Amino acid sequence: MLYRPTGLWSFDPERATPGFTVVAPLRCKDVHLIGMHGEVRHSWQTPTTPGNYAYMLPGGHLLWSGEMTTGPNPAGGKGGLLREYDWDGNVVWEYQDDHQHHDFRRLSNGNTVYIGWEEMPAEAVARVQGATPGSEDKGGIMWGDYLREVNPQGETVWEWHAHEDETLLAEPLHAMSTRKEFAHCNSVAELPGGDLILSFRKFSIIAIVNKETRKVRWHHRDDGWGQQHDAEMLDNGNILLFANGIHVEIGVYHSRVVEMNPETREDVWVYRASPRPSFFSPNISGAQRLWSGNTLICEGLPGRIFEVTPDGETVWEYVSPWFGGPWQGGTINSVFRAYRYQADGPEIEGRLGSVL
Repeated sequence: MLYRPTGLWSFDPERATPGFTVVAPLRCKDVHLIGMHGEVRHSWQTPTTPGNYAYMLPGGHLLWSGEMTTGPNPAGGKGGLLREYDWDGNVVWEYQDDHQHHDFRRLSNGNTVYIGWEEMPAEAVARVQGATPGSEDKGGIMWGDYLREVNPQGETVWEWHAHEDETLLAEPLHAMSTRKEFAHCNSVAELPGGDLILSFRKFSIIAIVNKETRKVRWHHRDDGWGQQHDAEMLDNGNILLFANGIHVEIGVYHSRVVEMNPETREDVWVYRASPRPSFFSPNISGAQRLWSGNTLICEGLPGRIFEVTPDGETVWEYVSPWFGGPWQGGTINSVFRAYRYQADGPEIEGRLGSVL
């Protein structure tokens, strides 16, 4: 399915943030680092399609999740195989859990945390409010989320289960959702001090879990986000997220990137397109605040990656040329997330020479 011309659309070298962008096409078995002109500068080959993305670690390593055919798959985002590759494509660490989905992060202590699906106990299912009645998975199953932290040897050192948290159980699922899942966690990231920030799509909630008590210590719901993705805390203490804009009550569907102050719970910066429906991805997607102050946005479904200034002006724009399938009778070039890295930063370390 060809949405629009692929490759580099625009590049303002005076205002764009120079670096290399990692792209892991959702339906393809490779990961690429591209330059500012859209040229491929480095690639890794993988044994399967991603589940759902990859990102760089210091020393030129790549942390990647691959989609496995085993295990549950109640919704999109299935992974199962976690691998760390060195610059030359050698596997230096591997861990498998065929229940893993969506996100995974290398923590500051060297361990790795990831999201997984688990069958919820019947008593917890009975307490879940909202969504379409009778829409559970086969056999009346509802799948919940867990977080698992493993050390480099693959040993579990910490776990958290969404269905055990009273704060989340008190929140009803969105009326237009199904009851296959509670609550479709699609991102996890570490905060200073070790707590974890999570994004839950099924009820448009961002939550922070206290690592020590294993309880939600802060959460915010905004159904106007339209089942968001990719919640990250910025250096200034604000939260950046991709508001997908699906299943909202009023208005024409469109996506936004939102920076919110967690103390006042007010938006301090919002990116929208003009006209608004010209920027819309109902699922996947993400955003990265760059070191220049600009924001790199991944409009996931159509595979569009672009950079905007604080004033919302587009200074770099690229559409993934890598299509794969099958997907609804055709092929697609979707990208779950994309990240940019400095040429001489700890991830690239000058390996690719000049960015321009």
